[in-house]
Amino acid sequence: MKTIIRSVLANKRGSSAAEFAMVLPLLLIFIFGLIDAGRFMFACNSAEKATQMGVRYAVATDIVPVGLANSFVGTGGLGQGDSIPQSSFGGASCVSADSGGQAASVTCSCTGTCPSLGTASVTAFNNILTRMQAFFPQLKANQFQVEYAYSGLGYAGDPNGIDVAPIVRVGLRQEAQNRPSFEPITLLVFGASIPLPSFSATLTMEDGQGTVSN
Repeated sequence: MKTIIRSVLANKRGSSAAEFAMVLPLLLIFIFGLIDAGRFMFACNSAEKATQMGVRYAVATDIVPVGLANSFVGTGGLGQGDSIPQSSFGGASCVSADSGGQAASVTCSCTGTCPSLGTASVTAFNNILTRMQAFFPQLKANQFQVEYAYSGLGYAGDPNGIDVAPIVRVGLRQEAQNRPSFEPITLLVFGASIPLPSFSATLTMEDGQGTVSN
């Protein structure tokens, strides 16, 4: 009996399998960690590119707050050809509360003093969203915003387009319930995700009309 016990204890034929079983979880975590690092960098690059292409589209096509296309003549005493001051247009921000791939409604709010912003154009907002989704497909309607800020450019009664020429900013929203996130493979079992950085891009408004952008 003692001989059998000594023989079993001295047998090392399964040691390699046991050692491999101990090391395997750490090896898998390391491998999937490397994969996740690459996926995260790709997601960040895609999101950043989406904001750049989104603002490029926004400055060359129809504006979301359609009221900004109205003439500023008579607003705050402005006459034909007068430079538009910040007291007449402080800025506007447009967002959607819809968590799907397209927006059903859009809300534009004024920053400071604004003319009537009118009913926000859902079509213009979704056109920007569609352009961004070509580079960042998982982007949802409630995860980005379009802002129109005062630039000092623009003249009341401009016959060649909208009077005001705002600085347009397209960026990812940062509120916890709206912030885009990345889901690592290594954390799937915990249902955890990593919020993406606050990428944004800014350009000065061009014509603000149409549906075609380069």
